[in-house]
Amino acid sequence: MEVKIGVLHTPREIVLESGQSAEEVESAVSAALSGKTQLLSLTDEKGRKVLVPAERLAYVELGEPSVRKVGFGPL
Repeated sequence: MEVKIGVLHTPREIVLESGQSAEEVESAVSAALSGKTQLLSLTDEKGRKVLVPAERLAYVELGEPSVRKVGFGPL
């Protein structure tokens, strides 16, 4: 699933493909925003971790899970 993270005072957003479900990402974001954790920690499909300080989060946008299409057929 594609996750876009906006960071305060930064012109570019962080974009990553995460293997986590939407519910897992949403719970990590809500834990960071509620003050339970000081960092938003997400892991992408290649195993890399993205850490963003909770006080610097501007927004988090969750995309739909990516489905790989295989074969020939109508689009």
